[in-house]
Amino acid sequence: MLAPLAAFSQPAATMKVESGSGTVISRHIYGQFAEHLGRCIYDGFWIDPKLPVPRQGRIRMDIVNALRKIRIPNLRWPGGCFADEYHWRDGIGTPKNRAKMVNTNWGGVVEDNSFGTHEFLELCKLLNCEPYISGNVGSGTPEEMSKWVEYLNFDGQSPMANLRKQNGHPEPYKVSFWGVGNESWGCGGNMTAQFYSDQYRRFATFAKDYPNAKLKKIAAGASDFDYNWTETMMKNVGRRMWGLSLHYYTVPTGNWNKKGSATNFSEEEYFNTMERCLRMEELVTKHSAIMDRYDPERKVALVVDEWGIWTDVEPGTNPGFLYQQNSMRDALIAASTLNIFNNHAERVKMANLAQTVNVLQSLILTRGAKMLLTPTYHVFDLFKHHHDGKLLPVRLSAPDYRLNGKSIPSLNASASVDKDGVVHVTLVNLDPSREIILASDFGAGSRAFTAGKILSSESVTDVNTFEKPETVIVREFNAVAKKGNGYEVKVPAHAVVMLTFR
Repeated sequence: MLAPLAAFSQPAATMKVESGSGTVISRHIYGQFAEHLGRCIYDGFWIDPKLPVPRQGRIRMDIVNALRKIRIPNLRWPGGCFADEYHWRDGIGTPKNRAKMVNTNWGGVVEDNSFGTHEFLELCKLLNCEPYISGNVGSGTPEEMSKWVEYLNFDGQSPMANLRKQNGHPEPYKVSFWGVGNESWGCGGNMTAQFYSDQYRRFATFAKDYPNAKLKKIAAGASDFDYNWTETMMKNVGRRMWGLSLHYYTVPTGNWNKKGSATNFSEEEYFNTMERCLRMEELVTKHSAIMDRYDPERKVALVVDEWGIWTDVEPGTNPGFLYQQNSMRDALIAASTLNIFNNHAERVKMANLAQTVNVLQSLILTRGAKMLLTPTYHVFDLFKHHHDGKLLPVRLSAPDYRLNGKSIPSLNASASVDKDGVVHVTLVNLDPSREIILASDFGAGSRAFTAGKILSSESVTDVNTFEKPETVIVREFNAVAKKGNGYEVKVPAHAVVMLTFR
């Protein structure tokens, strides 16, 4: 276990918040992901009508209300690996008449397809977020994808539009975000970069724009450090895509066969996990540099539509369901990653945490009628103030967090200014034992500190449970003192802090 918080020496750090460059931090960086996997959809969003919780139809409303509070901007569906074995026509029409299917990727369970296109889009309407649909390239056809787009978006008389009307939705849905396959290098077809780039061009050709429904097509991009994939896509596809995806998971041990516990880990394991988390900076930087060579005006978005920590499943749960607890360590991963995305907002225009409910780094966990908000949920609550704000570059100098001869930056940050001129700064201290004293400078502008919030706990292993759901929650933070033209901030060990200035 990690050493308890103790009276260590307090290292000093400096931060200069500069004037904005005009880059907007897209709210879509804060997107979420709901795959037909484990208990994310079924027994998560979509529940047994007998469950004694508020619901609309079979959509669980306490989850909806919690996600509305943090203003999730988009929701990706139906996968993930599931997307490339999903045939959309099996999930429309009268539910009792829908074809059943086996989910070969995740646990071999039988899906009854009671949650399909209309149910997903009703969920997005309740969430007040944009849908992001991943189309089937791996086992599907251009015709299948083309007709799904027509079914969703065409406002007129056509076979697919008429079928949508027969199924109870006269108006088109006008879905904009459209994924052309998923992980085509792996579960989406085991394709080469060259082969997929040709397939993308073919499928995308038949995914049509309709009046008032222009598609933002997102190509299946690289896994981790596969820079050749990005090079090939930019060379062969270029601006034929709105965005190019990137997937990266933080695996604590670096070993996919034994990834490590979500809750029981040593300081060495914690350090190694955070070191791997911070490699997102390298990934975004290097993939962006390749994109810059072909797209210097940065018209094509980098879309990190799967990210988060991936640990071993909780003991006694189905290994195919990917159910894991969520600790203070996970909150630090989420906050650090979002700071990285914010600081690269000129290229990163969209991202999706994996996943929203009961799977991997969840925002929400459920057990029957009970629901809890994880530490990661509270990070998204703090960071929602960055949505569509203008990026303020941050120059940060901070001591390293050192362990066993290795080191990583102890502190990371990002800043933005909203339409009302309010500045929001998010700080993350990864050092599990030491407070950091930060001297901040806002340059020529004099601003008043107006509010502070903090997410922290006694230990980085702390979790929220159904018995104790408020072990890790957001609290008021006031360890901020005016110093000259700036402020001195005492950032506690293993903490996420959000500061507001006017």
